[in-house]
Formats: sequence, C-alpha cells, structure tokens
Amino acid sequence: MLEHRPFKSLGRFRNEWLDANYHFSFSNYFDPKRTQWGALRVWNDDTIKAGTGFAPHSHADMEIITYVRTGAITHQDSLGNIGRTEAGDVQVMSAGTGITHAELNREDDATTLFQIWILPKARGFKPSWGAAKFPKGDRAGKLVTLASGYEEDLAAGALPIRQDARLLAATLRPGETITHTLAGPRRAYAVLAKGEATVNGVALAARDGVAIAEIDALTATSSSDAELLVVEA
Repeated sequence: MLEHRPFKSLGRFRNEWLDANYHFSFSNYFDPKRTQWGALRVWNDDTIKAGTGFAPHSHADMEIITYVRTGAITHQDSLGNIGRTEAGDVQVMSAGTGITHAELNREDDATTLFQIWILPKARGFKPSWGAAKFPKGDRAGKLVTLASGYEEDLAAGALPIRQDARLLAATLRPGETITHTLAGPRRAYAVLAKGEATVNGVALAARDGVAIAEIDALTATSSSDAELLVVEA
C-alpha cells in the first residue's frame, strides 16, 4: 500500500512568524484519514522567521524529533538544557512526565525544519533532551539512522527515542538508487526534503510525503540531487 501526499495537499497554518505545513492532523487542521501512521503522530514542515520562534510551552508523553533543514534552531528547556542545532543535524526531546521548552530562531535568516512526533511505547518516563551532528557526507547514497529505539542503532550513534521506531536519512545523486528492508510491521513514512525522486514507483517532488504499508522494502531513485527522510514506526 502506497499513499502519495503532495506538499500542496498538506494542512496549512500561517502567521506573521511561522509558515507550517502538516502531513498529519495537528492543531486546527484535522483530516480523519491523516491522524497517525503506526506510532508516527506528527510530521510538520516549518519555516520560522528570523528572530522569532516557539515561546515556552509544555509537552508530556511524546518523543519529539527536530530535523533542521536550513539555518539553525536554539533549544532551551525546564531541565536546564540549552543547545543550537544546525542544518542537517538532529535533536530529540523525550517529553516523558513533562517538560517545558522553547525553540527559537536566533539566526539572521529563516530556519526550515521538520518536527516529527512519535508516540512512546509507555508513559511516565523521565524527560530528557539531546542533540547530535550527522554530516550529510556520511549518508551519501545510503540511509543512516539518526534516531532510534533499537539498541543496535544506539550503539552506532543514533539518538535515543522511547519507541521501537527509527528515523533514517540519505542524500542521493541524480540517478542513484537505494533500497532499504522495512522492519517489523513493514510500515514507513517517507518525505523528500529536497530534489525529485521516486519511492517504490511514486514520483515525489520536494516536501512531498508517501505513506507505505505492507511492503517488504523501500526503494528510492533520485532524478536530481535529493535528500530523503524515512520514519519506520
């Protein structure tokens, strides 16, 4: 099963500082056919104006992954963590029993990022935050795991999440093909961060998504320089 979700079909929100596009129901956008995909609950495509951002607010019982596409985001939270995550890198906030945080664009230009929320496999965990650098050169022509709940991925350097799920990313040259065997329930959600490519025969433009189920492997072929992200959940 494959369901193409073109960027123009996503939910939308606009105000003076935020341009947001929702792959799944979120805030005032609701589509009963797009509420979650396995444990994947949210995939937001955000553009945040320079000098602005998300003021302090709270979460509980959610694994929140931020993948910065361009620019950088500065994180501050009630645990005392402060960190700046740059383009291509990742931060993970495990909200657990509760955490208050702010996400601010302190750069001179707009920041673009993906917010990815994954439901944890249990409630009541101690909250935590972490970030890591993932050079794009290390994922040229192959999917690299950026965040995961699997021990083998954590041993290889992935950021931890509290769910049997993973976020992977690859960069592709024109005409390059990659294949990835899907684990567990054979369910994934893929988004093309930039470029053009086909995923299992579905043609994707930049910022399109595709929901995948009951398929043994994901195969992507790029027709331009491209960047692909995949959540298995």
